[in-house]
Amino acid sequence: MSALTQIDAAQLEQLRRDGAVTLLDVRTDAEVAQGMLEGAKHIPLHMLPGRYTELDPHSVTVVYCQSGGRSAQACAWLAQQGFQRVYNLQGGTLAWARSGNPLVTPDAMQGR
Repeated sequence: MSALTQIDAAQLEQLRRDGAVTLLDVRTDAEVAQGMLEGAKHIPLHMLPGRYTELDPHSVTVVYCQSGGRSAQACAWLAQQGFQRVYNLQGGTLAWARSGNPLVTPDAMQGR
């Protein structure tokens, strides 16, 4: 994958409707405590090199952070590790929330 593939909130919603998508949140614990996309896996960016094997390299993976910068770094790094279908959520959680989409607290996801 040579170029970073960006998707917006509407495209992510379409991907989710079409089938299985792995959502990866690379923000800090403090940021995640404020809310995350439902169903996302949290691996802080600095821990990704030690934990990326928890992810399926064949799955469609959408990476996000607060505004899109750290997730872009994570996408580029995952692509170097052989992940073929990696997308960066353009604008991160800020754009997601601005589009009227919900964020859930990690506590709310624990019971699922």
